[in-house]
Amino acid sequence: MNKIVPPQFSRPITANSSELPALLDYIAEGAAARDLERAHPYEAVSLIRQAKLGALRIATAEGGGGSSFRELFEVVIRLGEADPNVAHILRNHFAFVERYARPAGVEQRDKWLQAVVSGAIVGLANSELGNPVVGSKSLSTTLTPDGDGYRLDGTKYYSTGTLYSDLVLVRAVGAGGTMASAIIPVNREGVDLVDDWDGFGQRLTGTGTTVLRNVRVEADEVIFDAPGIGYGVLYASTLPQLYLTAISAGILRGILRDAKALLRGRERTFYFASAERAVDDPTLHQTIGQIASNAFAAETLVLAAADAQDVLAAARDAGKDDDELAHRAAILAAKAKVVVDELAIRGGGLLFDVGGASATKKLHNLDRHWRNARTLASHNPATYKARLIGEYEIKGTPLPTGGFF
Repeated sequence: MNKIVPPQFSRPITANSSELPALLDYIAEGAAARDLERAHPYEAVSLIRQAKLGALRIATAEGGGGSSFRELFEVVIRLGEADPNVAHILRNHFAFVERYARPAGVEQRDKWLQAVVSGAIVGLANSELGNPVVGSKSLSTTLTPDGDGYRLDGTKYYSTGTLYSDLVLVRAVGAGGTMASAIIPVNREGVDLVDDWDGFGQRLTGTGTTVLRNVRVEADEVIFDAPGIGYGVLYASTLPQLYLTAISAGILRGILRDAKALLRGRERTFYFASAERAVDDPTLHQTIGQIASNAFAAETLVLAAADAQDVLAAARDAGKDDDELAHRAAILAAKAKVVVDELAIRGGGLLFDVGGASATKKLHNLDRHWRNARTLASHNPATYKARLIGEYEIKGTPLPTGGFF
C-alpha cells in the first residue's frame, strides 16, 4: 500500500477546499499507529498550521476561511473521524478565535487576528488541580504588575493542545482580584510544558501541566475580563462544549469505517451463523446498520446545535440582544452531548460484534475508539447535563452560565 504524500497548500484552506480531503486522509493514515505507540502528531499539526485551518472562522476578507459554525463543525466531525486526538488539540484554539480574534470590540483584536491568519495555534492553561470545585473562577495563578507589564506565576493542568501550540492563553487573577487572559508564546522564558497526561484515551492531546515561573508578560498580551468580552460573554463555554461532542460524532464515523473494513476482511465465522461468509451475514449487516444510523444521528444533532450557534453569531454581529438565543444554543449543545456520548461509547462496543475476538488484538488498536469516546464523555458528565436540562423542561430554570455550559 502506497503511503499518502503530505498535501501542499498555496492558500488558506476553507471548508470546501479541494485540499481538505487530502489533509484529512494524511492525518487519518497514521492515527491508529500514533495512538498505539504514543507518538505525538507534530507533523499533522504542522500541516494544519500550514493550511491555516485554525482560521476557518475568520472572514475571507481578513485572510481566513470564512466558514459558518455549521461548516466549522462539519470539518471538526471529519477531523474527529481522521484522528480525534488531533481534532481535540484544536478545540481551545477555536474557542480563542471566537473570544478574542473575531469580535470587533476586543482590545488588541488585530494582534490576535493576525496571529491566527498567519497559522498560529493557541492552546489554553486554565484548570488548576488545587481547586476542588471544577469550573470555579477561584484561581491561584497570579498576574502581578511589573513596570510597564506583568509577571505570571502558577501551575495549570488539562492544558489541552498547548504542547503543540505557538501561543497559550493563561487564565489568571490580576490586581484587585480581576480575572484576566494572558496570551503568550509557549517558548517564553519561564514557561514549562510538561507532557504528563496519562489518560487511557485521548492520549496525544497534550493535556498535561503548564508551569509558569516569573514569566514576563507585556501589557498588550493581557485582556482583563469585562461584560460582553471574551469570558464575559454569556454562555461563552457552549462552543468548546459542542466541540467535544463533534469529536465524538467523528469517532462514530471512524467506528463505522473500521466496522465495514472488518466485515469485508473477515475470513471466519460461526457454524451457526446465518451465512457461510461473514460478509453475507444479515446479523452482522444489522449491526453495521445500527452503527451507521447512530453515526448519522450524532452528526445531525451536532449540526443542529451548530445552526443555533450561527443564529446567535448573526445576532451578536448585528448588536442585538442575544440572551435568549445564547441559552437556546446552550440547551441544544447540552442535549446533543447527552445523546451523542451514549451513542459513541456504545458504538465502540458494537465494533467488536462485527469483528469478533480477533479484532481485539492489540496490533489493530480498535479499542481506541471506545477509549477516546469514554474519555471525551468524562470531561463533563452527561448525567449533570441531563438533570439540568430536566429542570429547565419542568421548571424553566435556565442552565448555569459559567464554564462547561
